[in-house]
Amino acid sequence: MANGGPVEHGYPHLDTVRASITALYKRLSYDTIHTFSASVAPADVAFADVDDLHLGAQRVAREMVRHYRLPDARMIVGFREMTHAAHVELAAGPEYFIELNDRFRTHRRDIGAALAHEVMHVYLHRLDLSFPGTRDNEILTDTAAAYLGAGWLLLDAFREDAASSQKLGYLTPEEFGYVLAKRALVFGEDPSVWFTSPQAYTAYAKGMTRARLDEQQPPLTAAGWAGRRRYARDRRHAQDHRAPDHAGVPYTFASDDRGPLRVSFPCPTCHQRIRVPVSGRVRARCALCRTVLECDT
Repeated sequence: MANGGPVEHGYPHLDTVRASITALYKRLSYDTIHTFSASVAPADVAFADVDDLHLGAQRVAREMVRHYRLPDARMIVGFREMTHAAHVELAAGPEYFIELNDRFRTHRRDIGAALAHEVMHVYLHRLDLSFPGTRDNEILTDTAAAYLGAGWLLLDAFREDAASSQKLGYLTPEEFGYVLAKRALVFGEDPSVWFTSPQAYTAYAKGMTRARLDEQQPPLTAAGWAGRRRYARDRRHAQDHRAPDHAGVPYTFASDDRGPLRVSFPCPTCHQRIRVPVSGRVRARCALCRTVLECDT
């Protein structure tokens, strides 16, 4: 939790974010991902200053349990002084103890954001889905919360001005915006209408721009002129030398001694790699997320 200190910006964790989206599709399946087509509604996690602190926190926790479809899980929420925003004990269940930073006693509108992250820890724990290392596992948790419809709260908790700052989660604001944009492109949902933070809106707009670039990389037909020219050059190099230079591009060429040249590239939706022959215009379908892609290989 950044509280008054500097907030990191940009996309330093983008590779791990993309790997997290792929892992979600692999572990949950296309059908399960699409049961999360509706995000947590603002009214369901609203927290007024006149609400009882503990009863309100329990109510919001129950909403997160409902959203993540954990009907047999019970969250016991308390508050204490700590460095981090929150902590959850990942025991066998069905009861899980969540501790929130004392700061949330007076910043109640952000309790939903903290619980979105902590209850997602429980969800991933039950799925037995994790990444090695604390950093990557926390990035997975933030990404999963955002992609499955509760992480817009984490981005909305980002506020920054000349005198102060606040940010929850391990992703940068732009990375949260990127994941929310990837979700929006799949489900046709615009989370920006729920933002109360103007900085969150800006970060989401930047994330959407970055997410759109994923759909404009060769060999996709939506690639721009410069990308197509670089791709054609790399393809000629691969055909002539069978050892192309792949530095700085998302695609790779490969073939065996007798087989045709093939190109491998990441699906712009789930980032699973797709491999197709180098044979001109082709329509490819991602087996993981079922996205149909128009390619010019």
